Amino acid sequence: MFTLNGQTIKYDVAWTHPETGTQYPANWMRLTSLAEKQAVGLVEVANPVAQVYDQRFYWSVDNPKQLDDEAILDEDGNDTGEVQTGLKTLWKAKQNDIAASLLAPSDWRVIKAQETSGTVATEWTTYRAAVRTACNTRQTEIDACEDVPALKELMFGAATITRAQTDADGNEVVDDDGNTVMETVANPALATAWPDLIA
Repeated sequence: MFTLNGQTIKYDVAWTHPETGTQYPANWMRLTSLAEKQAVGLVEVANPVAQVYDQRFYWSVDNPKQLDDEAILDEDGNDTGEVQTGLKTLWKAKQNDIAASLLAPSDWRVIKAQETSGTVATEWTTYRAAVRTACNTRQTEIDACEDVPALKELMFGAATITRAQTDADGNEVVDDDGNTVMETVANPALATAWPDLIA
């Protein structure tokens, strides 16, 4: 990227030199060498690094989406009776969708048992109950999130974290050189896992 007196000079765009008034065609930047660009005062600068953010949780960097449902107000500040859906409601609905997709392959077993006055194998009833329990627990965990970063960590955090090891009294463990002993443990901030599928 090149600048001239703080102004960005773009490739494939015609431009006018602010000091000399010289006009340059759109292809000039592509046809000239670095020395020719520098001769007219252009300064090469590194392209700024694009800041990355998770669009599922943020509108932009450091601009989180709405966490809780909020009433929609009219221009006078009166409640319209409509609600702007927050992230918690959206992610709880996703848990219902996941649970439904996990239960769907075995739905036929339940229907068959009802239609034929039969029974569903215990392993399947246990599995289906575990799916429903996991769904309810995950939704409770979503409700307990106090901010957007906590919700994001709950849904997509790393499986393990590294932290200072502690003793039975909660004090940090140090080695013989006085350095804190670190340990890798399962991430306690993750949502409850879904049950394993039955083969």
